[in-house]
Amino acid sequence: MQLSLHLTFAGQCEAAFEFYQRTLGGADLLLFRYADSPMAEKVPPAWREKIVHANLTVGDRVLMGADVLPDTHERPQGFFAFLTCRDAAEAERVFGALADGGTIQMAPQKTFWSPCFGVLVDRFSIPWEITCEADAAMKEER
Repeated sequence: MQLSLHLTFAGQCEAAFEFYQRTLGGADLLLFRYADSPMAEKVPPAWREKIVHANLTVGDRVLMGADVLPDTHERPQGFFAFLTCRDAAEAERVFGALADGGTIQMAPQKTFWSPCFGVLVDRFSIPWEITCEADAAMKEER
């Protein structure tokens, strides 16, 4: 069994996934448009170039997404995309990139469980928690 995250957007899925690919070092970005799917006739003509399914490999996981019609889209709530980075420098870099144009809820800082942890909502309204694994010194403190 494997759990994946599927994000929904109100028309910005392609921009979001291209941004996530650059920012997170993702691989194998796949974008499928409504126009090329059996759904083509069920969406407004202006919506047919939007994304019916996106797939991006990040590390050993797959991030998925889609554009949903604006009248059915709801702003994400009740969860965070949780990303663990190799070290504090990488966590700071990723946090800064995701925060650009978004809203910082907790600036990156040392916590009792991580040398760098921060919380934000990115420019695409996706909530993120960014962390890095505790270093040896932190593990000894516990």
